[in-house]
Amino acid sequence: MTAESRPVVLAVEQLRRRVPGGIGRYAAGLLSGLREVDAPRVVLLASRPPGAGRDPLARWGYEVRASRLPSPLLTLAWDRGLLAAPRGARAVQAVSLAFPRVRPTRRAGGPALVVTVHDLAWRTNPETTTGRGRRWHEAALRRALGRADAFVVPSRPVAEALLAAGVTATNVRVIPHGADHLPAPDHDGATAVLRHLGVGEGYLLAAGTLEPRKNLPRLVEAYAAARPQLGGGLPLVVVGPSGWGDALGSARSGAGGVGAGEGVLLAGAVDDGVLAALYAGARAFAYVPLVEGFGLPPVEAMACGTPVVTSTAVPSTEPAPGAEAPALRVDAASVDDIAAALVRVTGDDRTRAALVARGVELAASLTWARSAAAHIAWWEEHS
Repeated sequence: MTAESRPVVLAVEQLRRRVPGGIGRYAAGLLSGLREVDAPRVVLLASRPPGAGRDPLARWGYEVRASRLPSPLLTLAWDRGLLAAPRGARAVQAVSLAFPRVRPTRRAGGPALVVTVHDLAWRTNPETTTGRGRRWHEAALRRALGRADAFVVPSRPVAEALLAAGVTATNVRVIPHGADHLPAPDHDGATAVLRHLGVGEGYLLAAGTLEPRKNLPRLVEAYAAARPQLGGGLPLVVVGPSGWGDALGSARSGAGGVGAGEGVLLAGAVDDGVLAALYAGARAFAYVPLVEGFGLPPVEAMACGTPVVTSTAVPSTEPAPGAEAPALRVDAASVDDIAAALVRVTGDDRTRAALVARGVELAASLTWARSAAAHIAWWEEHS
């Protein structure tokens, strides 16, 4: 079997998760991008599919090697080195720190193991992760440092964190995500969501998995401070599935924490077409996390022509040297800073127009085809 005929095995276990989150979005975007470029043969590796019938992973058109183990047991087996990736691959790419053992190793003539590291938030912001999550991620990173031949990261800050952890610079490649994955806007679906929430004309939008790292309590506090200055008291619509430690959802159910507050409307999870329409219809989009490895929601909003307020912790909106920022970037820890940005982005038409133009330009440069091509080049360097 020639090197060209051997497949690249992609460990995509994140796509089996109940809430795939940003890593799942990355995995799905990469698979879509690979279909648009001259890609090598790809084989997907994951746990057994849920239920009977056609494997949901088959929708990308690639061969699927599904384990007989359910997701938790497969991840545990990978963690303990009990299961290896299929033999005969030219490279094995894991889309997260959940990865299989590779045999024979690269040093023994086997395929390279490439691992994507999205952030090291459990180290930099331990309060944003559960104790169990911190322990798993730290152990998984140690395994990756000992076993992986190369790493993919989505941004320069994550690359710097990996270098500080001991990875050699030549073994790390920064490959930004794409922003062209949303389908055509489903305006009827978005209208139904807004009508259900009692929203008439105009709203602010926040989106993402509801979890502590997203900093929603400060965003809600800033919104409450800014609301009297927002024309007509624009409501804040919050879209996204519940993750863990959801302060807003906990308060709503009476378990304590920060309440949603007047004007804050929780829409829950919506499908991508509805999300695209909500982005496009929003007066502005706000996303102020404490830590991010990349930050897809802001560039999704930019792709839909919506001005964005985001935190300086979001690498995807960091301006190029000498360029103006494509978003209003704020200190995630400052409620006053966030509130002032909300007032400015909704009321200053000149600022809005400039942000929309710069945001659209940035989003247009971020495609999954470009990301996939960069992954292929990195695999080839290690084949």
